[in-house]
This record gives sequence, structure tokens and C-alpha cells, in this order.
Amino acid sequence: MWAFGASLLAGVLHGFSMAWPTFALGDALGISGQSFGTLQGLSLACLGALLLQAASQESEFTNFTNTRRSNRTGPKAWVKGFKIAGLFATAAMTSTWGWLYVSMHQYGGLPSWLACLAVVLLAMALAGYFAIAGGLWVLLYRRWLLNARHQEGRYVTHPQSFLRKSEFNLAMAGAVLFAALWTLAELARGQWFTGFPWGAAGYAHGQSGLAVYAPWVGVYGMGAIAAGLAMALPLMLSIWMAGRTRAWLWLLALCVLLAALIPAALQHWPQSFTQPAGTMKVRLLQGNIPQDEKFIPGQGVQMALSWYGEQLLSNTETLVVTPETAIPVLPQQLSPAYWQTLNNKYQTPVALPGQPMPAQLALIGLPMGGANVGYSNSVLALGPDTSMYRYDKQHLVPFGEFVPPFFQWFVRLMNIPLGDFGQQRSKAGVMTWQGQRLLPQICYEDLFGEEVAKYFANTDQAPTVLVNMSNLAWFGNTTAPAQHTAISQLRALEFQRPVIRATNTGLTALIDAKGEVKASLPVFTRGALVGEFEGRTGLTPYAQWTSQWGLWPLWLLCGLIVLVLGAFFRRARSQAI
Repeated sequence: MWAFGASLLAGVLHGFSMAWPTFALGDALGISGQSFGTLQGLSLACLGALLLQAASQESEFTNFTNTRRSNRTGPKAWVKGFKIAGLFATAAMTSTWGWLYVSMHQYGGLPSWLACLAVVLLAMALAGYFAIAGGLWVLLYRRWLLNARHQEGRYVTHPQSFLRKSEFNLAMAGAVLFAALWTLAELARGQWFTGFPWGAAGYAHGQSGLAVYAPWVGVYGMGAIAAGLAMALPLMLSIWMAGRTRAWLWLLALCVLLAALIPAALQHWPQSFTQPAGTMKVRLLQGNIPQDEKFIPGQGVQMALSWYGEQLLSNTETLVVTPETAIPVLPQQLSPAYWQTLNNKYQTPVALPGQPMPAQLALIGLPMGGANVGYSNSVLALGPDTSMYRYDKQHLVPFGEFVPPFFQWFVRLMNIPLGDFGQQRSKAGVMTWQGQRLLPQICYEDLFGEEVAKYFANTDQAPTVLVNMSNLAWFGNTTAPAQHTAISQLRALEFQRPVIRATNTGLTALIDAKGEVKASLPVFTRGALVGEFEGRTGLTPYAQWTSQWGLWPLWLLCGLIVLVLGAFFRRARSQAI
């Protein structure tokens, strides 16, 4: 039982590594909202140690040559690995996005017990991928380990170098296999059934040494490297504690190479795959409209229309961006005077005497459509040359923006406005404005880097800046804003593009192409962030291969590793590694 408890604790710490929560002494320690790549690696190493312990159960190593005995006891080890990995992943995801409880209970009206249950059940469902990965690792690695111990009697007839090589190969195979299986589980969680990759391991490393790998292999590649290093730690310790060889030194050297030396070299080696494309002044609006009032006429609706209207009409910057659904009603529900005033400001500007014609663009978040054609979560551009550019959110949030089949009953339990957007959405490309190419993204769309990469297939038309418009007020004063900012920072690193974020309650920020937050507004405040960003052209290696093939190279590479090493264990009965 202690192993199950340890896996739960390690999973919680893994979730906290994405953004340390305030309630866990975050403010007292001054670390609220910060990500910790080292903590992510150590918590995953704890999982690796528990899986290694399950694969190394001495009570089941007896009579290895007896097939009936092996078949009878073997499954117990992989079942334990399945449970340990499943508990770890459930705890990790629950502690990562436990803030879903706020949206379902506080704003959706679900009873607290049902909201808690829904969060845990979702985590358990997605944890299935990782449970399979853990069980399969124990099953395969155990075969190799059984054979190695069965062959130990032969080692005395071989020189020390043979044993060192054998133990090094065994450990390397275990670390690489774990990295491949872990990455396959991450990919499945992030892409199957619409995907929900929030909290993928790589996001904890946006500020760690592994961040230099982002423009090469992206967040999933970073997670694979982190997983391999994490599993290498308990494997290395097991070799060192056995005290038979110094194979652990070779493994340590390889870990230092991947975790320190290569990152240090990449930091000093120019990694600028992109070039400057000019600067632009921008005004990012943060209305701080209470979520429980936002869609109520006469309260939040009037508050939003009044404040955002004033800010849009008084804007003097080249670009102004509102949050997602900043205008909380359909365009046809607005008074003609309200919309006409905005059109006069941006689409038909009037030059003042002695001054040049103002060139301003507004990106406004609002719902579009109607009862007959369906609704969409959209961005509408107002400007002299935009011809009513419109972007409809492509990747919708399950339960929040569309209802999965057979779950209408669950959504009916909640009181969430605009909870079922139409599935037919027009696709808009990159928008060109004043020398910059803007790619709007709504809310968690920037979580899917492989979908962002599609817009980089044509180098000449690739975005120079990513524009994220979000409303995280649904999740209250939790780690959600910090986690989403970390996601945007990873996108900036992967594509070497600036990311500008306009949100309702935070975190509104300017992020440069190096993934650094250059300016931001405090969360849960009302205001406008005025700053300047530098657009970029050119493609990173990650943008090049992902824009052409998506994540298929990672799928194929990790799948091939599992197949090759899986076939290798079939030889374990006749020879040692």
C-alpha cells in the first residue's frame, strides 16, 4: 500500500510543478504561480522508482525457467505498475487542473460533491493512457531484468567490462523505453477525443535548462527528454547500490550531457532561427468583468459594453486587442449606434487638421451567428483594410463550448451561457496589418502547438506574432492564469514568435520571442497594457517539421522504439542483454 500512497504524493507534486498553488504556502514562500522543472523531474523519478521496484519484486524471481510459475506470477507485477502509474497520473492531473471545480460548482451550479467527482473522473479517464504505459514498462523491463539475473552466474566468466556494458545497456533500454511510452501517453491524451494536453510534462520546463530544446522538438519532445532523465535516476541508483560495476557513471555522464552540457552549448550557440520583422505598438485590454455577472443584461453586459466601448473609442495605438467574448452579446443585439460608432472609429477614420490619417486595428472578441445558423466564439477585426476579417474558434472546449455525444444530460445540470457553439465554423487565415501578420487564437487554442504550426506551412505567409484572447474568469483565483501563461511562453519558444495576451481577469501580458514576459497586468484588476512587440519571420526546426507532418514523427519514433525494444525482450530467455 505504501507504493500507492507514494505514487499519489508524487503525482500531486508533479501537478504543482506546473504552477505552485497559493494554498500550498505559495505566497508565504514567494513561489505562487511559478513552474519548477526540477520538481517535475524528481516527482516523475519517484514514479520511475516505484515502477522499477514493481519490476524487481524478488518474491517473483524464483523459478524463472519454470514457464508455468513465470506465467502465474508475472502479471501481478505489471498490474501493480498499471495501478501505480494510473494513481500517479490521476493525482497529477487533478492537482494540475483542479480549478475546473470552480467553473462547474461556482459558475455552473453543480453540487460541490458532483463537481469534485467530475474532476476526478475526468482525470481518471485520461490517466488510463499513463496506466497502460506504466504497466507495459513493468511487463517489458521485467522480462529483461529476469533474464539478466538468470544470467548472472555467467558474468563471473566474463571480464568486468562485459558486465558494465550489460548493466549500462539494461539501464539505457529502460530509460529510453519509459520515455517512449510516456510520450505516447502524452500524445494520446493531447490528441485523441479532441485532446486535452493541459499540464503536459514539458510545460514545467519553460524556465528550466530543457527549454533550449523547444525550438527543436517542442513541448512533447521536451517531455520525452525529461521522462528519460527521470527514469535514468532510479536506474542509476540501483546500479550504484548494487556496487558490482561503475556502469552508473556512464549513465550519469549521459544524463549530464542531456540535462546540462547540451543545453549550455545551445544557449551559447546562436539559436536565432528567425529574424526581426519590425515593431508595433499594442494596447491590450483587461476588463475584469465578474464571470457570474458577465452575461446578465443590465449588470455584466452593460459593464462590459460601457468599459470596452470607452477603451476602443479612446485608443491611439496601432493595434488594440480585447479578451475573448469581451462583447458578451451578438452583434445584432447591439444598438445600431454602438456598432456604428466603432465602425466610424476604425473602418472610416477621419484625419484631424494637420495630422495624418490614423491607422488603427481593433481585434474584438464576441459571439457570432444566430439560432438558425449556429453560434461561434469569434474574433472580429475592425480597421480600414480588414474587409470584416473574422476568425472563428476552431478547437472548442468539451462541455464548455460543445457537448460531446451522450453528455447532454451533464451539461443540462450546469447553468453555463453559450455552452454549445455551432460545429460549422469558417476558417480564416493569417491577417496582415501594417507589416505584421497576426494569428488570433481564442483561449486554449494555443495549447495545441501542432495546430498552430499549420499556419507556418507557407513561410511567406507565416504569422509574425501570435495573438491570444482568453477569458479565464471561469476558474477563479487559481493557478489557471499562471499555467496558461506558461503555455503561451512555450509557444513563443517553439516558434520564436512574440505572443500578446488579452484576458478578462488575467494574465494579460506581452511575451517576447524568447518566451520571457516583458510586461503584464496584475490579475483581477481592470486596465490596459500598452507596450511594443517585435514581430519575427523565419522558421524554427520545430515549426518546419510540425507544419508539414504534425506530430506524426514523434508518434512513429516512439512507437518504433516500443516495438523494437518489445521484440528484443523475446530474446531474453536465451541470452543476456
